[in-house]
Amino acid sequence: MMPEQLLKDKQAFVFELDNVIYPEKDYLLQVYYLFAQFIEYGEQLNASDIVKYMQEQYLAEGPENLFEKTAAEFKIPEKYKLNFDLVMQNAKLPLKLLIYNKALTFMQEIVAAGKQVFLFVDGDAIMQLNKIRQVEWNGLEKNLIVYFSEESEPKPSTKGIEMILERHKLTPTQVVMIGAKAADQECAVNAKIEYLPIEAILGEK
Repeated sequence: MMPEQLLKDKQAFVFELDNVIYPEKDYLLQVYYLFAQFIEYGEQLNASDIVKYMQEQYLAEGPENLFEKTAAEFKIPEKYKLNFDLVMQNAKLPLKLLIYNKALTFMQEIVAAGKQVFLFVDGDAIMQLNKIRQVEWNGLEKNLIVYFSEESEPKPSTKGIEMILERHKLTPTQVVMIGAKAADQECAVNAKIEYLPIEAILGEK
């Protein structure tokens, strides 16, 4: 079902955050920049070299074990893992996180139609809340209701969806989940709610 029809048929729209509302790389690459600056100050290493390496590794292989790879490459002491984790959780970003244009338009249409907008977010709740606070919501923040899977169970568990349905007096047929990961789709199927991949909104294959 396409977004236009969903606006007519559904009462509540449940969005994931990373790579659904905004590109996750926009957060991570800024974190890597801030960490590189911190290491330059603490260890007199070249921040530009560090951030270039981290960006290349991330784009090639993803974020997994990136501190360990970077520490090995530049002989960064293990003690800085704590600093890396802290900046990952709590970074004050140089630039706001911008919503995908088509996702923003769709969310504005949902609000204009008087429907409910939820964020149901996987991952570390402290870090995810930090991201949410640094998104440029264009006024949508007044209409968002946020849930973290840490409050229930990570997807594909349906406990978080069940909580939303119960608290907001919704039935599964009134709700659609918009996501990007297999766990999002599995969660929706298990909860018997409709699932829409973000690609259908963004116009990507």
